Amino acid sequence: MKSLKPMLFTTLKGYTRQQFIKDVVSGLIVAIIALPLSIALALASGVGPEKGIYTAIVAGFVISFLGGSTVQISGPTAAFATIVAGIVAKNGFEGLVIATILAGIILILMGVFRFGTLIKFIPSPIATGFTAGIAVTIVIGQLKDFFGLTYPAGLSPVETMEKLHAVFSNFSSINLWAVVVGLISLAILIVWPMVCKKIPIPASLIAVLAGIVLARFLPVNTIGDLYTITSDLPKPNLPAFSFETIRTVLPDAFTIAVLAAIESLLSCVVADGMTGTRHRSNMELVAQGAGNIASALFGGIPATGAIARTAANINNGGRTPIAGMVHALVLLLILVVLMPYAALIPMSTIAAILFMVAYNMCQWRPFVRQVRTAPKSDVAVLLVTFFLTVIFDLVIAIEFGMLLAAILLIKRMSERADVHSWRYTEEENDPDHIALREVPLHVRVYEISGPMFFGAADRLSAIRTKDFTKVLILRMRGVPSLDFTAMSALEELFERCRKKGVTLILSHVNEQPMNVMQRAGFVEKVGQENFCEHIDEALARANELK
Repeated sequence: MKSLKPMLFTTLKGYTRQQFIKDVVSGLIVAIIALPLSIALALASGVGPEKGIYTAIVAGFVISFLGGSTVQISGPTAAFATIVAGIVAKNGFEGLVIATILAGIILILMGVFRFGTLIKFIPSPIATGFTAGIAVTIVIGQLKDFFGLTYPAGLSPVETMEKLHAVFSNFSSINLWAVVVGLISLAILIVWPMVCKKIPIPASLIAVLAGIVLARFLPVNTIGDLYTITSDLPKPNLPAFSFETIRTVLPDAFTIAVLAAIESLLSCVVADGMTGTRHRSNMELVAQGAGNIASALFGGIPATGAIARTAANINNGGRTPIAGMVHALVLLLILVVLMPYAALIPMSTIAAILFMVAYNMCQWRPFVRQVRTAPKSDVAVLLVTFFLTVIFDLVIAIEFGMLLAAILLIKRMSERADVHSWRYTEEENDPDHIALREVPLHVRVYEISGPMFFGAADRLSAIRTKDFTKVLILRMRGVPSLDFTAMSALEELFERCRKKGVTLILSHVNEQPMNVMQRAGFVEKVGQENFCEHIDEALARANELK
């Protein structure tokens, strides 16, 4: 059960005062970084700015307390922004709460049933494709605020393509002052990290402060103009569950759960590489589930591990979950004391911050590298996932991406499977070469290689015998696995041989195929004496059957 033990209880053994100070300092710095990001991501998700703070506080604390990583920082992330906005638009905030709670339950079950290692089954082109696609959707979703556009009453686009069309249709309403504020904010976000590397103040906070100052003198929309700001503490609230609501939001819940699992475990892997530690993936999934349930119950939105904030935690000395818990507590203090001032932040500054978030998450270098160097099938998966994410949504993108990846994998695996008469497949330097053996005229030998599964089972139908053939030997040393479809094809081959009076002998059957044959009763049909460990033994058996 060690895999389901929170890392906090492990790291507290031998915990020192010096490390506590480092964790507190790191937690404080990460909280300052998380503040503008949490507000920006909440607005991008179509909810009030305080919802992002609630998420960072509640989910951030719970996930650090229960998590399977020593340094993971969790909260609202860009990956969820467009998904959350779509759920809120379709089902309201209560629908989002129910979907998030269901997603939390799914994540806990994934951890309990040891699904933590399944992250390796998500192909890299799919992860890169939907990440880049999400980045593009975030940028498109912020164009309105960056340019200070005004939409006609009643126009509230939800889908990405609808938002893009609305931007072009209403571009004449551009507010040049909003663009000025946005460009200045963007310049600060780009330049500040370059020129002030040793100053531990995040560029996003400087951009927010500069934007507040500019907004006092320029006619631009601020958060307070569009949203009601509250500094109330998060309060528990249980939504009204109904079968119809659950049925409606269940697909969204699965999307949230899968995306939370992928992003959190990827963040853990990155953190392990930076710290030399090893996370407990199943415990991390349980923690993510508990954190999302708690976030939803206290008025927050979906949360997951945040790679950038986790890296900042590591770089500032955080090495235990205490840092993540401190980060949450500091945000709680900020919520009570400073939240009313968030109303002064210009919307174009928020858009600029989200532009940088999108740039940092888009992985354009891996994207370009995969397009240039990956096999065509992987490039197809990458591009399909990317465009479907932008044009439709993440659910459709992942579904089609995984389906296409699976089909292409089956095709590649089937191409590796080979069934040939022995004389055409042996190499001269093979110690088991046919030239080194005497194969009687009444014996025909076929070499089978590669996995025998439903995509390659038809290859067995290519096996032929002559009129004078009395024994057919199938050499299976190169077959690592056998599925039911291929097993059925083998049984059909056996029946054809039996009707022709040909004895079937199998040589060097590996463990997994042998287990399948035994369960299917195939060994009894063929006869145990006709299963040989080596080709020489099979040929000797064939000579006995002249």
